[in-house]
Amino acid sequence: MNASAQRTQTPIEIAQQLAQAFAKTAAERDKQGGNPKAQRDLIRQSGLLSLSIPQQYGGQGADWQTIFKTIQTIAQVDSSLAHVYGFHHLLIATVQLFAQPEQYAPWFSQTAQNHLFWGNTLNPLDRRTTATQLSEHEYIFHGDKSFCSGSIDSDILLCSGFNEAEKLLIGVIPTAREGVSFLGDWNNMGQRQTDSGSSHFEQVKISKDELLLNPGPLSTPYSSLRPLIAQLIFVHLFLGVAEGAFETAKQTVQSQKAWSKSLAEQAVHDPFTQKHFAEFYVQLESVRLLAEKAIQHLQWAWQIGESLTAAQRGEVSLAIATAKIAATNTSLYITQNIFQVMGARATTAQLNLDRFWRNVRTQTLHDPVDYKYQEIGEWVLTGKVPDPSFYS
Repeated sequence: MNASAQRTQTPIEIAQQLAQAFAKTAAERDKQGGNPKAQRDLIRQSGLLSLSIPQQYGGQGADWQTIFKTIQTIAQVDSSLAHVYGFHHLLIATVQLFAQPEQYAPWFSQTAQNHLFWGNTLNPLDRRTTATQLSEHEYIFHGDKSFCSGSIDSDILLCSGFNEAEKLLIGVIPTAREGVSFLGDWNNMGQRQTDSGSSHFEQVKISKDELLLNPGPLSTPYSSLRPLIAQLIFVHLFLGVAEGAFETAKQTVQSQKAWSKSLAEQAVHDPFTQKHFAEFYVQLESVRLLAEKAIQHLQWAWQIGESLTAAQRGEVSLAIATAKIAATNTSLYITQNIFQVMGARATTAQLNLDRFWRNVRTQTLHDPVDYKYQEIGEWVLTGKVPDPSFYS
């Protein structure tokens, strides 16, 4: 994908082109696991890593609808790559929300100019990494972190540790910083190429100007948009996978004969098959509409900026939680039930179509959907909006 082609293509068209390339090897790479280095390099070359960076720093300054649509498009064929690509944009947003322009301007400029990929070693629930202050301007991070998606083959890391006062400190460092290593121990049933394994920090030096202290993590309603962006990335990840499974089933059934007892000759004319596809379609349309509403709320809040109130932030969280529940249930339902319409031949290991279900089953466990129900139920009954956290 050369530079002149990029200039004439929209970001969504570029994402579609990437998806076509990824689809050719997705099933086999899912079996292999490990790091999809060649595919990540294609994302680098595509120019999409600068999509969420403001234009004044050399980025494209895209709106959230465009960003989420590119994630959704890639997820239709490869949810692992959509995951690490989506997290890249989440980490860019995290820095914008937790810090000030004079601090993040050089990071963003370097990212846009050099097509740098950001990786995640934040995981606020894993408290095994300590942050010890050596002097007024220097800290030491030491310990381990789990669930570090996209860390391997990244160029910049978002990392975190807890100081003696149990305060969470978040830093931005080069992935090649001395003392940083990755165990490569991610071998789960789904999202097998996200490199979501463990990282180790061996007395890693981090300067104070690499820490996100102003305003810091979740310190204002506006900075608390960060977890909502993460949740909306998951919505589009799940939606994309469900759409990919739906299209795979549709193409398969369109060339099949109906079951021997059916009054129809072709599967597309069988009423039971038609009913299944109608149910898939209705559920997908519901998620698409809820996701669109959630994006509109997020974009509105993003543009308000630092003046965002807690009540306004609460409105966004409810819209996203609603979409998250729908996307979770729909993606699990469709990826499980496509086999009901495709038949036994679809279960062959060569096709590896169970990857759709394994991927959403794995990623939907990121945080319990039961607590999204609880948040919405509490608001319906009492009017209380969810309290900001790294998961709501």
